[in-house]
Amino acid sequence: MKGINRWLSFYMDESVNHDFAIRRYCPARMEQEQGGDKCQDQEALVFYDTELCSSDATSSTPCLASSEVDDFVDSFINMDQYEYVNEDQGFQEKHRSFDHFVVNDEDEADAYSIVNGVFEYVPTTLEDSELEIYEDVTTAMLEEEVAMNGSFCAIPEFVVPCTQEANLGVDQGLDLVHMLLACAEAVGCRDNQQAELLLSRIWALASPSGDSLQRVSYCFAKGLKCRLSLLPHNVIANATLSSMDVPFITRENKLEAFQLLYQTTPYIAFGFMAANEAICQASQGKSSIHIVDLGMEHTLQWSSLIRALSSRPEGPPTLRITGLTGNEENSKLQASMNVLVEEASSLGMHLEFHIISEHLTPCLLTMEKLNLRKEEALCVNSILQLHKYVKESRGYLKEILLSIKKLGPTALTVVEQDTNHNGPFFLGRFLESLHYYSAIFDSLEASMTRNSQHRMKIERLHFAEEIQNVVAYEGPDRIERHERVDQWRRQLGRAGFQVMPLKCTSQVRMMLSVYDCDGYTLSYEKGNLLLGWKGRPVMMASAWQVASSYLTRIG
Repeated sequence: MKGINRWLSFYMDESVNHDFAIRRYCPARMEQEQGGDKCQDQEALVFYDTELCSSDATSSTPCLASSEVDDFVDSFINMDQYEYVNEDQGFQEKHRSFDHFVVNDEDEADAYSIVNGVFEYVPTTLEDSELEIYEDVTTAMLEEEVAMNGSFCAIPEFVVPCTQEANLGVDQGLDLVHMLLACAEAVGCRDNQQAELLLSRIWALASPSGDSLQRVSYCFAKGLKCRLSLLPHNVIANATLSSMDVPFITRENKLEAFQLLYQTTPYIAFGFMAANEAICQASQGKSSIHIVDLGMEHTLQWSSLIRALSSRPEGPPTLRITGLTGNEENSKLQASMNVLVEEASSLGMHLEFHIISEHLTPCLLTMEKLNLRKEEALCVNSILQLHKYVKESRGYLKEILLSIKKLGPTALTVVEQDTNHNGPFFLGRFLESLHYYSAIFDSLEASMTRNSQHRMKIERLHFAEEIQNVVAYEGPDRIERHERVDQWRRQLGRAGFQVMPLKCTSQVRMMLSVYDCDGYTLSYEKGNLLLGWKGRPVMMASAWQVASSYLTRIG
Protein backbone atom coordinates (compact mmCIF):
# COMPACT_ATOMS: atom_id res chain seq x y z
CA MET A 1 0.00 0.00 0.00
CA LYS A 2 3.03 2.29 0.17
CA GLY A 3 2.76 3.12 -3.51
CA ILE A 4 -0.91 4.04 -3.41
CA ASN A 5 -0.51 6.20 -0.29
CA ARG A 6 2.27 8.13 -1.96
CA TRP A 7 0.23 8.55 -5.15
CA LEU A 8 -2.89 9.67 -3.30
CA SER A 9 -0.91 12.11 -1.20
CA PHE A 10 -0.46 14.21 -4.33
CA TYR A 11 -4.18 14.83 -4.39
CA MET A 12 -4.40 15.73 -0.74
CA ASP A 13 -1.83 18.51 -1.04
CA GLU A 14 -3.47 21.93 -1.18
CA SER A 15 -1.01 23.12 -3.80
CA VAL A 16 -2.68 20.98 -6.44
CA ASN A 17 -5.90 22.51 -7.76
CA HIS A 18 -7.90 19.62 -9.20
CA ASP A 19 -10.76 21.77 -10.42
CA PHE A 20 -8.23 23.89 -12.30
CA ALA A 21 -7.24 20.88 -14.39
CA ILE A 22 -10.87 20.07 -15.21
CA ARG A 23 -11.59 23.68 -16.20
CA ARG A 24 -8.57 23.82 -18.46
CA TYR A 25 -9.71 20.64 -20.18
CA CYS A 26 -13.34 21.68 -20.52
CA PRO A 27 -14.04 25.26 -21.70
CA ALA A 28 -17.76 24.66 -21.17
CA ARG A 29 -17.04 24.59 -17.43
CA MET A 30 -15.66 28.11 -17.65
CA GLU A 31 -18.76 29.35 -19.43
CA GLN A 32 -21.00 27.80 -16.81
CA GLU A 33 -19.02 29.29 -13.92
CA GLN A 34 -19.11 32.72 -15.55
CA GLY A 35 -22.88 32.83 -15.19
CA GLY A 36 -24.20 30.66 -17.99
CA ASP A 37 -25.97 27.36 -17.68
CA LYS A 38 -24.86 26.13 -21.07
CA CYS A 39 -23.44 22.86 -19.79
CA GLN A 40 -26.61 21.83 -17.98
CA ASP A 41 -28.91 22.99 -20.75
CA GLN A 42 -26.93 21.25 -23.46
CA GLU A 43 -26.84 17.96 -21.61
CA ALA A 44 -30.59 18.16 -21.13
CA LEU A 45 -31.00 18.59 -24.88
CA VAL A 46 -29.00 15.49 -25.72
CA PHE A 47 -31.15 12.91 -24.02
CA TYR A 48 -34.49 13.42 -22.32
CA ASP A 49 -33.58 11.42 -19.25
CA THR A 50 -36.86 11.47 -17.33
CA GLU A 51 -36.56 8.19 -15.44
CA LEU A 52 -37.43 8.13 -11.76
CA CYS A 53 -34.18 7.89 -9.82
CA SER A 54 -33.26 7.33 -6.24
CA SER A 55 -33.15 10.32 -3.94
CA ASP A 56 -29.41 10.18 -3.55
CA ALA A 57 -28.92 10.10 -7.29
CA THR A 58 -31.09 13.11 -7.99
CA SER A 59 -28.81 15.29 -5.96
CA SER A 60 -26.10 14.90 -8.59
CA THR A 61 -25.14 17.91 -10.65
CA PRO A 62 -24.36 17.95 -14.34
CA CYS A 63 -20.86 19.38 -13.83
CA LEU A 64 -18.04 18.25 -11.56
CA ALA A 65 -17.27 20.22 -8.43
CA SER A 66 -13.71 20.28 -7.15
CA SER A 67 -14.76 18.35 -4.04
CA GLU A 68 -16.24 15.62 -6.23
CA VAL A 69 -12.99 15.33 -8.14
CA ASP A 70 -11.00 15.18 -4.89
CA ASP A 71 -13.23 12.52 -3.34
CA PHE A 72 -13.24 10.49 -6.51
CA VAL A 73 -9.50 10.50 -7.12
CA ASP A 74 -8.71 9.84 -3.45
CA SER A 75 -10.62 6.57 -3.62
CA PHE A 76 -10.21 5.81 -7.30
CA ILE A 77 -8.09 2.71 -7.65
CA ASN A 78 -5.47 0.60 -5.93
CA MET A 79 -2.25 1.91 -7.36
CA ASP A 80 0.18 -0.48 -5.65
CA GLN A 81 1.92 -1.11 -8.94
CA TYR A 82 2.71 2.59 -9.49
CA GLU A 83 6.24 3.57 -8.69
CA TYR A 84 7.23 7.08 -7.70
CA VAL A 85 10.47 7.87 -9.47
CA ASN A 86 13.05 10.55 -8.70
CA GLU A 87 11.70 11.47 -5.29
CA ASP A 88 14.51 13.93 -4.82
CA GLN A 89 12.96 16.14 -7.49
CA GLY A 90 10.42 17.15 -4.92
CA PHE A 91 6.70 17.45 -4.95
CA GLN A 92 6.47 20.96 -6.35
CA GLU A 93 8.71 20.15 -9.29
CA LYS A 94 6.80 17.01 -10.18
CA HIS A 95 3.48 18.88 -10.11
CA ARG A 96 4.41 22.37 -11.12
CA SER A 97 1.58 22.83 -13.62
CA PHE A 98 -1.22 21.19 -15.54
CA ASP A 99 -0.48 23.34 -18.58
CA HIS A 100 1.15 20.47 -20.44
CA PHE A 101 -2.22 18.63 -20.43
CA VAL A 102 -4.15 21.43 -22.10
CA VAL A 103 -5.55 20.57 -25.50
CA ASN A 104 -5.83 23.48 -27.92
CA ASP A 105 -7.15 23.63 -31.44
CA GLU A 106 -3.70 24.69 -32.60
CA ASP A 107 -2.05 21.58 -31.18
CA GLU A 108 -0.45 19.35 -33.72
CA ALA A 109 -2.96 16.67 -34.70
CA ASP A 110 -2.09 13.09 -33.86
CA ALA A 111 -1.80 10.77 -36.80
CA TYR A 112 -3.14 7.38 -37.74
CA SER A 113 -1.04 4.87 -39.58
CA ILE A 114 -0.90 1.30 -40.75
CA VAL A 115 1.20 -0.87 -38.46
CA ASN A 116 1.50 -4.54 -39.37
CA GLY A 117 -1.57 -4.27 -41.54
CA VAL A 118 -3.82 -2.83 -38.82
CA PHE A 119 -5.17 0.72 -38.81
CA GLU A 120 -4.06 2.16 -35.50
CA TYR A 121 -3.58 5.41 -33.60
CA VAL A 122 0.04 6.53 -33.35
CA PRO A 123 0.93 9.87 -31.73
CA THR A 124 3.18 11.92 -33.97
CA THR A 125 5.33 12.74 -30.95
CA LEU A 126 6.81 9.23 -30.88
CA GLU A 127 10.55 9.10 -31.25
CA ASP A 128 12.08 6.45 -33.50
CA SER A 129 13.04 4.26 -30.56
CA GLU A 130 9.56 4.53 -29.08
CA LEU A 131 7.99 3.67 -32.41
CA GLU A 132 10.15 0.57 -32.66
CA ILE A 133 9.01 -0.52 -29.19
CA TYR A 134 5.43 0.18 -30.15
CA GLU A 135 5.65 -1.97 -33.27
CA ASP A 136 7.14 -4.84 -31.26
CA VAL A 137 4.32 -4.59 -28.73
CA THR A 138 1.71 -4.48 -31.48
CA THR A 139 3.17 -7.56 -33.15
CA ALA A 140 3.09 -9.45 -29.86
CA MET A 141 -0.53 -8.46 -29.26
CA LEU A 142 -1.57 -9.54 -32.73
CA GLU A 143 0.16 -12.89 -32.27
CA GLU A 144 -1.72 -13.27 -29.00
CA GLU A 145 -5.00 -12.53 -30.77
CA VAL A 146 -4.26 -15.33 -33.23
CA ALA A 147 -3.60 -17.72 -30.37
CA MET A 148 -6.83 -16.67 -28.68
CA ASN A 149 -8.85 -17.30 -31.83
CA GLY A 150 -8.12 -20.98 -31.60
CA SER A 151 -9.92 -21.41 -28.27
CA PHE A 152 -13.53 -22.26 -27.37
CA CYS A 153 -14.93 -19.51 -29.58
CA ALA A 154 -13.05 -16.93 -31.59
CA ILE A 155 -12.63 -13.57 -29.95
CA PRO A 156 -13.52 -10.70 -32.28
CA GLU A 157 -10.58 -8.88 -33.80
CA PHE A 158 -9.79 -5.66 -32.00
CA VAL A 159 -8.01 -2.59 -33.29
CA VAL A 160 -5.51 -1.73 -30.59
CA PRO A 161 -4.29 1.83 -30.02
CA CYS A 162 -0.70 2.73 -29.29
CA THR A 163 0.23 1.68 -25.77
CA GLN A 164 3.12 1.14 -23.46
CA GLU A 165 3.18 -2.24 -21.75
CA ALA A 166 5.13 -1.00 -18.73
CA ASN A 167 3.33 0.52 -15.74
CA LEU A 168 2.27 4.10 -16.06
CA GLY A 169 4.28 6.53 -13.98
CA VAL A 170 2.62 8.57 -11.26
CA ASP A 171 2.33 11.64 -13.47
CA GLN A 172 0.92 9.64 -16.37
CA GLY A 173 -1.65 7.97 -14.11
CA LEU A 174 -2.68 11.38 -12.77
CA ASP A 175 -2.91 12.72 -16.33
CA LEU A 176 -5.07 9.82 -17.45
CA VAL A 177 -7.57 10.12 -14.60
CA HIS A 178 -7.95 13.86 -15.07
CA MET A 179 -8.29 13.54 -18.83
CA LEU A 180 -11.02 10.93 -18.47
CA LEU A 181 -12.98 13.16 -16.09
CA ALA A 182 -12.50 16.20 -18.30
CA CYS A 183 -13.47 14.28 -21.43
CA ALA A 184 -16.62 13.00 -19.72
CA GLU A 185 -17.54 16.56 -18.80
CA ALA A 186 -16.89 17.73 -22.35
CA VAL A 187 -19.09 14.94 -23.71
CA GLY A 188 -21.83 15.78 -21.20
CA CYS A 189 -21.67 19.42 -22.26
CA ARG A 190 -21.71 18.49 -25.95
CA ASP A 191 -18.31 20.08 -26.46
CA ASN A 192 -17.59 17.59 -29.23
CA GLN A 193 -14.38 19.09 -30.53
CA GLN A 194 -12.78 19.27 -27.11
CA ALA A 195 -13.92 15.73 -26.32
CA GLU A 196 -12.36 14.42 -29.53
CA LEU A 197 -9.06 16.17 -28.81
CA LEU A 198 -9.00 14.77 -25.27
CA LEU A 199 -9.77 11.27 -26.53
CA SER A 200 -6.79 11.48 -28.87
CA ARG A 201 -4.60 12.12 -25.81
CA ILE A 202 -6.25 9.36 -23.79
CA TRP A 203 -5.57 6.77 -26.49
CA ALA A 204 -1.85 7.48 -26.10
CA LEU A 205 -1.93 6.33 -22.46
CA ALA A 206 -4.81 3.86 -22.27
CA SER A 207 -4.30 0.27 -23.35
CA PRO A 208 -6.34 -2.96 -23.40
CA SER A 209 -3.24 -4.90 -22.35
CA GLY A 210 -1.49 -2.58 -19.89
CA ASP A 211 -1.99 -2.24 -16.14
CA SER A 212 -5.42 -2.09 -14.54
CA LEU A 213 -5.71 1.71 -14.86
CA GLN A 214 -4.79 1.63 -18.55
CA ARG A 215 -7.24 -1.19 -19.24
CA VAL A 216 -10.23 0.32 -17.49
CA SER A 217 -9.44 3.72 -19.02
CA TYR A 218 -9.40 2.13 -22.47
CA CYS A 219 -12.89 0.66 -21.90
CA PHE A 220 -14.27 3.99 -20.69
CA ALA A 221 -12.66 5.86 -23.55
CA LYS A 222 -14.42 3.48 -25.93
CA GLY A 223 -17.68 4.22 -24.15
CA LEU A 224 -17.14 7.96 -24.45
CA LYS A 225 -16.31 7.56 -28.13
CA CYS A 226 -19.49 5.59 -28.67
CA ARG A 227 -21.57 8.20 -26.82
CA LEU A 228 -20.08 10.90 -29.03
CA SER A 229 -21.02 8.94 -32.14
CA LEU A 230 -24.63 8.75 -30.97
CA LEU A 231 -25.00 12.50 -30.55
CA PRO A 232 -27.10 14.06 -33.33
CA HIS A 233 -25.24 15.93 -36.08
CA ASN A 234 -21.86 14.86 -34.71
CA VAL A 235 -20.00 14.55 -37.99
CA ILE A 236 -16.56 14.28 -36.38
CA ALA A 237 -17.38 11.37 -34.11
CA ASN A 238 -19.51 9.51 -36.63
CA ALA A 239 -16.76 9.79 -39.22
CA THR A 240 -14.03 8.49 -36.94
CA LEU A 241 -15.92 5.80 -35.04
CA SER A 242 -15.10 3.29 -37.76
CA SER A 243 -11.42 3.66 -36.90
CA MET A 244 -12.06 2.25 -33.44
CA ASP A 245 -12.67 -1.38 -32.61
CA VAL A 246 -16.40 -2.05 -32.82
CA PRO A 247 -16.46 -5.84 -32.90
CA PHE A 248 -19.48 -8.04 -33.19
CA ILE A 249 -19.63 -9.99 -29.96
CA THR A 250 -21.70 -13.14 -30.22
CA ARG A 251 -23.79 -14.84 -27.58
CA GLU A 252 -21.12 -17.55 -27.43
CA ASN A 253 -18.42 -14.92 -26.83
CA LYS A 254 -20.36 -13.47 -23.92
CA LEU A 255 -21.11 -16.87 -22.44
CA GLU A 256 -17.47 -17.89 -22.59
CA ALA A 257 -16.37 -14.66 -20.89
CA PHE A 258 -18.99 -15.17 -18.17
CA GLN A 259 -17.83 -18.73 -17.60
CA LEU A 260 -14.21 -17.56 -17.34
CA LEU A 261 -15.26 -14.89 -14.83
CA TYR A 262 -16.98 -17.63 -12.82
CA GLN A 263 -13.90 -19.86 -12.92
CA THR A 264 -11.24 -17.26 -12.11
CA THR A 265 -12.88 -14.87 -9.63
CA PRO A 266 -15.34 -15.31 -6.73
CA TYR A 267 -17.85 -12.71 -7.94
CA ILE A 268 -20.20 -15.11 -9.74
CA ALA A 269 -19.52 -18.13 -7.54
CA PHE A 270 -20.42 -15.96 -4.53
CA GLY A 271 -23.84 -15.25 -6.00
CA PHE A 272 -24.47 -18.89 -6.89
CA MET A 273 -23.46 -20.07 -3.43
CA ALA A 274 -25.66 -17.54 -1.62
CA ALA A 275 -28.67 -18.23 -3.87
CA ASN A 276 -28.34 -22.01 -3.59
CA GLU A 277 -28.01 -21.80 0.18
CA ALA A 278 -31.19 -19.70 0.34
CA ILE A 279 -33.04 -22.21 -1.85
CA CYS A 280 -31.95 -25.09 0.39
CA GLN A 281 -32.90 -23.11 3.48
CA ALA A 282 -36.36 -22.21 2.15
CA SER A 283 -37.17 -25.72 0.91
CA GLN A 284 -36.26 -27.70 4.00
CA GLY A 285 -38.71 -30.54 4.50
CA LYS A 286 -40.26 -30.07 1.05
CA SER A 287 -40.44 -33.17 -1.13
CA SER A 288 -40.92 -31.24 -4.38
CA ILE A 289 -39.14 -28.05 -5.48
CA HIS A 290 -39.70 -25.91 -8.57
CA ILE A 291 -37.10 -23.27 -9.50
CA VAL A 292 -37.98 -20.58 -12.05
CA ASP A 293 -34.70 -19.10 -13.33
CA LEU A 294 -35.04 -15.63 -14.85
CA GLY A 295 -32.91 -15.04 -17.94
CA MET A 296 -31.27 -18.46 -18.01
CA GLU A 297 -28.22 -18.67 -20.28
CA HIS A 298 -26.21 -21.48 -18.69
CA THR A 299 -26.30 -24.24 -16.08
CA LEU A 300 -23.26 -23.24 -14.02
CA GLN A 301 -25.29 -22.73 -10.86
CA TRP A 302 -27.11 -26.01 -10.62
CA SER A 303 -24.57 -28.79 -10.21
CA SER A 304 -23.64 -27.73 -6.67
CA LEU A 305 -27.33 -27.33 -5.75
CA ILE A 306 -28.12 -30.83 -7.01
CA ARG A 307 -25.35 -32.29 -4.86
CA ALA A 308 -26.54 -30.34 -1.81
CA LEU A 309 -30.17 -31.40 -2.22
CA SER A 310 -29.26 -35.03 -2.86
CA SER A 311 -27.46 -35.21 0.49
CA ARG A 312 -30.36 -33.92 2.62
CA PRO A 313 -31.00 -35.99 5.77
CA GLU A 314 -34.66 -36.37 4.81
CA GLY A 315 -33.71 -37.60 1.34
CA PRO A 316 -33.47 -35.89 -2.05
CA PRO A 317 -36.52 -34.02 -3.32
CA THR A 318 -38.02 -34.01 -6.79
CA LEU A 319 -36.65 -30.97 -8.60
CA ARG A 320 -38.00 -29.03 -11.56
CA ILE A 321 -36.11 -26.15 -13.17
CA THR A 322 -37.86 -23.83 -15.61
CA GLY A 323 -35.53 -21.53 -17.50
CA LEU A 324 -36.91 -18.30 -18.94
CA THR A 325 -34.83 -17.04 -21.85
CA GLY A 326 -35.47 -14.63 -24.68
CA ASN A 327 -33.36 -16.71 -27.07
CA GLU A 328 -34.95 -18.96 -29.67
CA GLU A 329 -31.88 -21.16 -30.16
CA ASN A 330 -31.21 -23.10 -26.96
CA SER A 331 -29.73 -26.41 -28.13
CA LYS A 332 -26.51 -25.94 -26.13
CA LEU A 333 -28.47 -25.01 -23.03
CA GLN A 334 -30.65 -28.07 -23.46
CA ALA A 335 -27.58 -30.29 -23.89
CA SER A 336 -26.07 -28.90 -20.69
CA MET A 337 -29.26 -29.58 -18.78
CA ASN A 338 -29.38 -33.15 -20.10
CA VAL A 339 -25.98 -33.69 -18.49
CA LEU A 340 -27.36 -32.39 -15.19
CA VAL A 341 -30.38 -34.67 -15.46
CA GLU A 342 -28.04 -37.64 -15.71
CA GLU A 343 -25.96 -36.36 -12.80
CA ALA A 344 -29.06 -35.97 -10.64
CA SER A 345 -30.21 -39.47 -11.57
CA SER A 346 -26.85 -40.92 -10.52
CA LEU A 347 -27.36 -39.26 -7.11
CA GLY A 348 -30.84 -40.71 -6.73
CA MET A 349 -32.73 -37.50 -7.47
CA HIS A 350 -35.36 -36.90 -10.12
CA LEU A 351 -34.76 -33.71 -12.15
CA GLU A 352 -36.97 -32.19 -14.84
CA PHE A 353 -35.93 -29.28 -16.99
CA HIS A 354 -38.00 -26.99 -19.19
CA ILE A 355 -37.15 -23.95 -21.34
CA ILE A 356 -39.59 -21.14 -22.08
CA SER A 357 -38.25 -19.07 -24.97
CA GLU A 358 -39.99 -15.79 -24.15
CA HIS A 359 -38.75 -12.47 -22.86
CA LEU A 360 -39.63 -11.85 -19.24
CA THR A 361 -42.85 -9.87 -18.90
CA PRO A 362 -45.52 -9.68 -16.18
CA CYS A 363 -47.83 -11.65 -18.48
CA LEU A 364 -45.40 -14.58 -18.53
CA LEU A 365 -45.29 -14.81 -14.74
CA THR A 366 -48.54 -16.73 -14.23
CA MET A 367 -49.26 -20.15 -12.73
CA GLU A 368 -50.59 -21.41 -16.05
CA LYS A 369 -47.66 -20.37 -18.24
CA LEU A 370 -45.09 -21.56 -15.73
CA ASN A 371 -47.01 -24.79 -15.07
CA LEU A 372 -46.86 -24.36 -11.31
CA ARG A 373 -48.13 -27.11 -9.01
CA LYS A 374 -49.60 -26.52 -5.58
CA GLU A 375 -47.56 -29.22 -3.85
CA GLU A 376 -44.25 -27.67 -4.96
CA ALA A 377 -42.07 -25.19 -3.08
CA LEU A 378 -41.54 -22.42 -5.64
CA CYS A 379 -38.23 -20.55 -5.75
CA VAL A 380 -37.66 -17.69 -8.20
CA ASN A 381 -33.97 -17.18 -9.02
CA SER A 382 -32.56 -13.93 -10.44
CA ILE A 383 -28.81 -13.75 -11.03
CA LEU A 384 -27.83 -10.36 -12.52
CA GLN A 385 -31.22 -10.00 -14.21
CA LEU A 386 -33.65 -7.70 -12.39
CA HIS A 387 -31.63 -4.52 -13.04
CA LYS A 388 -32.38 -4.95 -16.74
CA TYR A 389 -36.07 -4.27 -16.08
CA VAL A 390 -35.66 -0.93 -14.33
CA LYS A 391 -35.88 0.85 -17.70
CA GLU A 392 -36.75 4.56 -17.78
CA SER A 393 -38.68 4.30 -14.52
CA ARG A 394 -39.02 1.70 -11.82
CA GLY A 395 -42.67 1.19 -12.69
CA TYR A 396 -41.92 -1.77 -14.95
CA LEU A 397 -39.68 -3.37 -12.33
CA LYS A 398 -42.50 -3.02 -9.83
CA GLU A 399 -44.85 -4.84 -12.21
CA ILE A 400 -42.35 -7.70 -12.48
CA LEU A 401 -41.95 -7.90 -8.71
CA LEU A 402 -45.70 -7.79 -8.08
CA SER A 403 -46.22 -10.57 -10.61
CA ILE A 404 -43.60 -12.69 -8.84
CA LYS A 405 -45.27 -12.02 -5.49
CA LYS A 406 -48.63 -13.22 -6.81
CA LEU A 407 -47.03 -16.59 -7.57
CA GLY A 408 -46.45 -17.02 -3.81
CA PRO A 409 -42.78 -18.09 -3.96
CA THR A 410 -41.14 -19.71 -0.96
CA ALA A 411 -38.05 -17.68 -1.81
CA LEU A 412 -36.90 -15.06 -4.29
CA THR A 413 -33.12 -14.95 -4.68
CA VAL A 414 -31.58 -11.73 -6.01
CA VAL A 415 -27.91 -11.29 -6.91
CA GLU A 416 -26.87 -7.95 -8.39
CA GLN A 417 -23.93 -5.60 -8.82
CA ASP A 418 -23.87 -3.29 -5.82
CA THR A 419 -23.44 0.12 -7.41
CA ASN A 420 -25.57 3.01 -8.64
CA HIS A 421 -25.53 3.17 -12.44
CA ASN A 422 -29.07 4.46 -12.72
CA GLY A 423 -28.57 8.13 -11.82
CA PRO A 424 -30.27 10.89 -13.82
CA PHE A 425 -27.09 12.69 -14.87
CA PHE A 426 -24.44 11.32 -17.17
CA LEU A 427 -21.49 12.75 -15.23
CA GLY A 428 -22.57 11.26 -11.92
CA ARG A 429 -23.10 7.91 -13.59
CA PHE A 430 -19.69 8.13 -15.25
CA LEU A 431 -17.92 8.81 -11.95
CA GLU A 432 -19.71 6.00 -10.14
CA SER A 433 -19.10 3.47 -12.89
CA LEU A 434 -15.42 4.44 -13.27
CA HIS A 435 -14.91 3.95 -9.56
CA TYR A 436 -16.78 0.64 -9.56
CA TYR A 437 -15.11 -0.98 -12.57
CA SER A 438 -11.70 0.28 -11.49
CA ALA A 439 -12.03 -1.86 -8.36
CA ILE A 440 -12.95 -4.88 -10.48
CA PHE A 441 -10.07 -4.36 -12.91
CA ASP A 442 -7.72 -3.92 -9.98
CA SER A 443 -8.84 -7.29 -8.59
CA LEU A 444 -8.18 -8.90 -11.97
CA GLU A 445 -4.71 -7.34 -11.96
CA ALA A 446 -4.04 -8.96 -8.58
CA SER A 447 -5.14 -12.43 -9.63
CA MET A 448 -4.11 -12.79 -13.29
CA THR A 449 -1.12 -11.87 -15.40
CA ARG A 450 -1.43 -9.09 -17.96
CA ASN A 451 -0.93 -11.43 -20.90
CA SER A 452 -3.57 -13.86 -19.64
CA GLN A 453 -5.95 -14.74 -22.45
CA HIS A 454 -8.67 -15.44 -19.89
CA ARG A 455 -8.28 -11.97 -18.41
CA MET A 456 -8.43 -10.32 -21.83
CA LYS A 457 -11.63 -12.13 -22.72
CA ILE A 458 -13.25 -11.28 -19.38
CA GLU A 459 -12.38 -7.60 -19.75
CA ARG A 460 -13.17 -7.19 -23.45
CA LEU A 461 -16.18 -9.45 -23.87
CA HIS A 462 -17.89 -8.98 -20.51
CA PHE A 463 -16.96 -5.83 -18.62
CA ALA A 464 -16.21 -3.65 -21.66
CA GLU A 465 -19.72 -4.38 -22.95
CA GLU A 466 -21.26 -3.39 -19.62
CA ILE A 467 -19.19 -0.21 -19.42
CA GLN A 468 -20.14 0.84 -22.93
CA ASN A 469 -23.83 0.37 -22.17
CA VAL A 470 -23.61 2.39 -18.94
CA VAL A 471 -21.60 5.22 -20.51
CA ALA A 472 -22.84 5.48 -24.08
CA TYR A 473 -26.57 4.78 -24.08
CA GLU A 474 -29.76 6.33 -22.78
CA GLY A 475 -33.43 5.43 -22.75
CA PRO A 476 -34.50 1.85 -23.58
CA ASP A 477 -31.05 1.03 -24.97
CA ARG A 478 -29.44 1.42 -21.55
CA ILE A 479 -30.14 -1.87 -19.78
CA GLU A 480 -27.22 -2.00 -17.32
CA ARG A 481 -29.04 -0.01 -14.64
CA HIS A 482 -27.34 -1.39 -11.54
CA GLU A 483 -28.45 -0.18 -8.13
CA ARG A 484 -27.22 -0.40 -4.57
CA VAL A 485 -28.47 -2.83 -1.95
CA ASP A 486 -30.46 -0.16 -0.08
CA GLN A 487 -32.37 0.69 -3.25
CA TRP A 488 -33.17 -2.98 -3.87
CA ARG A 489 -34.34 -3.24 -0.28
CA ARG A 490 -36.75 -0.34 -0.81
CA GLN A 491 -38.07 -1.65 -4.12
CA LEU A 492 -38.61 -5.20 -2.90
CA GLY A 493 -40.17 -3.94 0.33
CA ARG A 494 -42.64 -1.77 -1.56
CA ALA A 495 -43.57 -4.77 -3.71
CA GLY A 496 -44.49 -6.81 -0.62
CA PHE A 497 -41.31 -8.76 0.12
CA GLN A 498 -39.29 -9.03 3.30
CA VAL A 499 -35.67 -10.05 3.62
CA MET A 500 -34.83 -13.67 4.41
CA PRO A 501 -31.47 -13.44 6.21
CA LEU A 502 -28.70 -15.40 4.52
CA LYS A 503 -26.84 -17.85 6.74
CA CYS A 504 -23.85 -18.80 4.60
CA THR A 505 -21.22 -16.30 5.74
CA SER A 506 -18.79 -18.98 6.91
CA GLN A 507 -19.17 -20.95 3.66
CA VAL A 508 -18.46 -17.84 1.58
CA ARG A 509 -15.39 -17.00 3.65
CA MET A 510 -14.10 -20.51 3.12
CA MET A 511 -14.70 -20.16 -0.63
CA LEU A 512 -12.80 -16.84 -0.71
CA SER A 513 -9.80 -18.48 0.94
CA VAL A 514 -9.46 -20.77 -2.06
CA TYR A 515 -8.65 -17.83 -4.34
CA ASP A 516 -5.45 -17.04 -2.43
CA CYS A 517 -5.95 -13.29 -2.76
CA ASP A 518 -6.14 -10.95 0.24
CA GLY A 519 -8.13 -8.18 -1.41
CA TYR A 520 -11.62 -9.69 -1.30
CA THR A 521 -13.85 -8.46 1.52
CA LEU A 522 -17.16 -9.77 2.83
CA SER A 523 -19.73 -7.88 4.86
CA TYR A 524 -23.19 -8.60 6.21
CA GLU A 525 -25.79 -5.84 5.96
CA LYS A 526 -29.35 -6.27 7.22
CA GLY A 527 -29.59 -9.88 6.09
CA ASN A 528 -27.76 -9.32 2.79
CA LEU A 529 -24.21 -10.33 1.87
CA LEU A 530 -21.83 -7.93 0.12
CA LEU A 531 -18.68 -9.11 -1.63
CA GLY A 532 -16.15 -6.39 -2.35
CA TRP A 533 -12.60 -5.62 -3.33
CA LYS A 534 -10.55 -3.88 -0.62
CA GLY A 535 -13.69 -2.52 1.02
CA ARG A 536 -15.41 -1.37 -2.17
CA PRO A 537 -18.70 -3.37 -2.55
CA VAL A 538 -18.94 -5.18 -5.89
CA MET A 539 -21.66 -7.83 -5.61
CA MET A 540 -24.81 -8.12 -3.49
CA ALA A 541 -26.59 -11.39 -2.67
CA SER A 542 -29.98 -11.52 -0.99
CA ALA A 543 -33.03 -13.70 -0.45
CA TRP A 544 -36.61 -12.59 -0.02
CA GLN A 545 -39.97 -14.03 0.94
CA VAL A 546 -43.47 -12.67 0.64
CA ALA A 547 -44.13 -10.38 3.62
CA SER A 548 -46.17 -11.94 6.40
CA SER A 549 -48.56 -8.97 6.37
CA TYR A 550 -49.44 -9.72 2.75
CA LEU A 551 -49.96 -13.43 3.46
CA THR A 552 -52.24 -12.58 6.40
CA ARG A 553 -54.25 -10.20 4.24
CA ILE A 554 -54.88 -12.70 1.44
CA GLY A 555 -55.43 -15.54 3.90
